[in-house]
Amino acid sequence: MSLKIASVALLSAVVSLSAADFDASKLPPASTQAGVTYEKDIKPLFERSCFKCHGAEKQKGKLRLDSLEATLKGGSNGAGFEKGASAKSTFVASVARLLADDENMPPEGKGKPFTKEEVGLLRAWIDQGTK
Repeated sequence: MSLKIASVALLSAVVSLSAADFDASKLPPASTQAGVTYEKDIKPLFERSCFKCHGAEKQKGKLRLDSLEATLKGGSNGAGFEKGASAKSTFVASVARLLADDENMPPEGKGKPFTKEEVGLLRAWIDQGTK
C-alpha cells in the first residue's frame, strides 16, 4: 500500500470517529409533551442560548437557528439531526454536553446551557417531525 493510500485510509478512519460517536444512552429522554413546535417550544430555547452565534447577525459554521427553514437546512456540516431520530443527533448530543468540550454548545460563557428537560423537549421536537 502506498503512503498516499495509507494516509487517505487513516484520514477516513479519523473522520468516521467524529462527533457522531457519542453514548446515546446518556441522553436525557425525549419529552412526552405532544405537539412540540419550533415556533412555540424550540425557538425560545435557541433565542436564549444560540442566537448570539447562530442568529440573524452571526452564523458560526454557517448555522442559523432563528427560523425553522434555516434550522432544518443546517450549517457547514448539515442539519446535525434526522427527523424522527433524535438519539442519533450530534446536534442533540452537543446541547446535552456529551461531546468533546470544544464541540458542546453553547460554549462556556457564550449562552445558557440547555437543561435536561430542554434537551428532552428538543428530542421530542425532532422525534415528532420538526414542525
